[in-house]
Amino acid sequence: MTSANEFRFHLHATDGRARRGRLDTAHGPMETPAFMPVGTAATVKAMTPEAVAETGAQCVLGNTYHLMLRPGAERVRRLGGLHKFMNWPGPILTDSGGFQIWSLKDLRKLTEEGVTFRSHIDGSEYALTPESAMDIQNALDADITMVLDECTPFGVDEDEARKSMELSMRWAQRCRDAFEKRPGYGLFGIVQGGIYPTLREESAKALVGIGFDGYAIGGLAVGEGQEAMFDTLDATTGHLPADKPRYLMGVGKPSDLVGAVERGVDMFDCVLPTRSGRTDQAFTRRGTLNMRNARHKDDPRPLDPDCGCYTCSNYSRAYVHHLVMAREILGGTLLTWHNLHYYQELMAGMRAAIEAGTFADFKAAFAAGEAAGDIPALEQGTDG
Repeated sequence: MTSANEFRFHLHATDGRARRGRLDTAHGPMETPAFMPVGTAATVKAMTPEAVAETGAQCVLGNTYHLMLRPGAERVRRLGGLHKFMNWPGPILTDSGGFQIWSLKDLRKLTEEGVTFRSHIDGSEYALTPESAMDIQNALDADITMVLDECTPFGVDEDEARKSMELSMRWAQRCRDAFEKRPGYGLFGIVQGGIYPTLREESAKALVGIGFDGYAIGGLAVGEGQEAMFDTLDATTGHLPADKPRYLMGVGKPSDLVGAVERGVDMFDCVLPTRSGRTDQAFTRRGTLNMRNARHKDDPRPLDPDCGCYTCSNYSRAYVHHLVMAREILGGTLLTWHNLHYYQELMAGMRAAIEAGTFADFKAAFAAGEAAGDIPALEQGTDG
């Protein structure tokens, strides 16, 4: 049941530029810095909603592009909205679909009005405008709605990046005008401008001038590399209001999250922990494990001896290795469960460090753990 909570960001503590806060929405709070699992088609792949919540996640994503094609936004509305449809009672953020449409390339046509594209499912033609993107996300009942934007491709020159950014800013104004304000619901603008600091500043200031409930940073993690991404964040976050949440879209690796939090980002999403779980990878405090590696086949240890997730509390590396080699569905579920739990523990650790004023120590310990690498089973005194 939707409550009449006010959509508000509370900033509780800072440590350098790192921020500790809470975002209140119609369907409950989200503690920040936060990582939001991706549930593109109204499901976090390989997981039940209850399992996702057990990892510590408070907010999940849905995607306008995918949901408008199947099952259709009006069908979801008739069935009670996305929260009821997918049995997720907490906050939901819906990406406007701009990135997915950008990735279609040969299947789309971009104009000032919006974008027309052919479905990747059956080839039928659709149109998406800033106004219809707002209508669709309203039908889905998203707590956090994203403006429709053009994701600027990496590698374009500054003139092309400017044209793309300015189009997104015009669309952002149209989205703001079309957005239906309701208690507990918010609309986020998206900063664009490629890797050009001047454009990022102009975009941020344009969005602040329009006025949004939160501000996303888009168009990164598209090939520019971590150093360029961090440089772009350095050039962007200082131009965003301190009293509004900041969301880095589609990011990323654990080291990306730590570096972005250090630069003042509050919210993240990425398919990496779930996709990696389905491709036999496990994130740990000592780096990433490939569970297809034969060295795990006799190892009785959990994936991460310091992890308290469902997988690590109940199953050995040897069993998970067996599952992935046998291509059993449970292997993907157990690895996804662990990876999402790892990401949530990483965020909880950063929240605690910011509150304590020890974020620099947290960052150093994180980097040392990743650099150390996994400990072979024999060093643990096992018979592996």
